Amino acid sequence: MTFSRLLTEAICNKKNPVMVGLDPRFDWIPQTLRNNIDPDNAEQVADVFKKFCYEIIDIVVPLVPVIKIQSAFFEQYGVPGMSVLRQLIEYIRDKKNVVIVFDGKRNDIGSTAEAYSSGILGKDSVWGADALTVSPYLGDDSLEPFVKTAVERNAGIFVLVKTSNRGGAMLQDLVVDGKTVYRRVAEYVQQLSLSTCAESECYGNIGAVVGATWSEQLKELRNVMPNTWFLVPGFGSQGGSANDVASAFDENGLGAVINNSRGIIFAYRREPFQTTFGETKWQQAVEAATIQMIDQLRAETPAGKLIK
Repeated sequence: MTFSRLLTEAICNKKNPVMVGLDPRFDWIPQTLRNNIDPDNAEQVADVFKKFCYEIIDIVVPLVPVIKIQSAFFEQYGVPGMSVLRQLIEYIRDKKNVVIVFDGKRNDIGSTAEAYSSGILGKDSVWGADALTVSPYLGDDSLEPFVKTAVERNAGIFVLVKTSNRGGAMLQDLVVDGKTVYRRVAEYVQQLSLSTCAESECYGNIGAVVGATWSEQLKELRNVMPNTWFLVPGFGSQGGSANDVASAFDENGLGAVINNSRGIIFAYRREPFQTTFGETKWQQAVEAATIQMIDQLRAETPAGKLIK
């Protein structure tokens, strides 16, 4: 099964395009999980991350089609953190019907790119991820090993095209020979995606990261990349709304997955969930925030077509 088909089936099965991001931050984790834990002890913190993320996974897997794991939050704790990252991927894999995105924003050239792609991409790789986020700014030859591995292993990559952070405009919005850098990257990603499209599928296995915080560029890039899956960060905590991401979808509600990390996993810290649930019922806040996002996307975007 191609990555595009895997993603399509997961979205259709759950009838929504929500991606929950696992970005654990020790100081934000409920106090009940942090009692008597030394924040400078990597093994203890990693164990807290494991317990916290396992509970989140149990809550959201029945609801959403995709989970994205931000590797940096685990890498900062060295071997214990990386061990937990691998255990989380295995735990999610056992749940089935959920696509796993490794958010590592990797890239390099030649054999180094081959090593990154070999180690991360595919269910049978060392890390076992279905997809990986990749930076394009070393050029087309740096993407080739990732594309090759993705095709061979029925995995996917999401190339950074127009990121959600404001500072991204410094480089991505530069105009070179009449076109922005992000537009040039988008056109190349569209070519890659088309080249990996199966005969019966509209989308290829090469996707693009396009931020919800740039709604006008999101519309532009959907026109430029009609055969490309979008991973859309920036929803919720970064200010992106359901209306902002509506243009990421095709008329059937497919073509995009919308990520929400802090807004879901730490929902108990914000209203209305802080008042309704508070820290003692943080798990219920996670579930309520996930359902709220699903409902918003169904009501305000073509994703509503998925339930018909």
